Amino acid sequence: MSESQRPVEPVRVAILDDYQGVALRMADWSPLEGRADIAVFRDHLGDADALVERLAPFDVVCVMRERTPLTREILERLPRLRLIASTGAMNASIDLEAARERGITVAHTGYTSHGAIELTWALILAAVRRIPDEATSFRLGGWQVAVGGDLQRRTIGMLGLGRIGSAGARIAAAFGMHVIAWSPNLTQERAEAAGARLVTKDELFAQADIVSVHMVLGKSSRGIVGAAELALMKPTAWLVNTSRGPLVDEAALIEVLDHQRIAGVALDVFAVEPLPADHPFRTLPNVVATSHVGFVTQETYEIFYGDTVKNIVAWLDGGGPSTSSG
Repeated sequence: MSESQRPVEPVRVAILDDYQGVALRMADWSPLEGRADIAVFRDHLGDADALVERLAPFDVVCVMRERTPLTREILERLPRLRLIASTGAMNASIDLEAARERGITVAHTGYTSHGAIELTWALILAAVRRIPDEATSFRLGGWQVAVGGDLQRRTIGMLGLGRIGSAGARIAAAFGMHVIAWSPNLTQERAEAAGARLVTKDELFAQADIVSVHMVLGKSSRGIVGAAELALMKPTAWLVNTSRGPLVDEAALIEVLDHQRIAGVALDVFAVEPLPADHPFRTLPNVVATSHVGFVTQETYEIFYGDTVKNIVAWLDGGGPSTSSG
């Protein structure tokens, strides 16, 4: 920002999708005192017109990951917007080209992936050991209602073996599991380095007792788990997805679950978020699910909001934010 563009009055800052109402206590916002008027919004707006109306008065918008997409259509209707402060190292739901064309800076923050890794295993254990069923029975005054499964000597298939997938493979080994893996560009050397055995995609779905999805969402990976892959799975197998909802064909998955062709699914991500209240995933008995909380941890939020404050201060000072795309 040039000297002539630098605000002389406090800028207006909107913090979006603060579901838990914690943004202002996860970081020290005092460096912005007298320089910014901050508004926090805890609800989510999915309607573009309503979102534009809300954001029209703001110079800075702070977005939490991909909760609120900022498309070209939306950005072109926000002439006052000058800075998008996004959490995480990247945000595919922001139209970066449209932002550049309008002179809008896009800043990013640091990130730690341990929360997503840990939640993956929380879901696996909850699903296999039937913890939701047992916990519900306990609260209702009951006792044992299910027979849990085992992890030791079972096979887990890692669909994707990047940073998170590789960490998951190491944890699987600690449980005494056999680890197989596949992704389009995975090599035998990389698989072995993570303690996994490289197999074909069909072999992974046919052999695994648990299929855990760890791929980046893109044009080529959207729907990479479809009806054909689900049909290969054992009737006793679980599908786990803590990556991105659209990686799995949702209609095909609901069909499989409705007919109980696999043991079940453990999900933290969905095609539409927040998930509609009447969605089948909320009532199907073979679904264990959480509300996209893989990255929702104390440490991660402290990084996200702490870096967001630094980015806004740097922008106000006329320098570049710590990480920028615009």
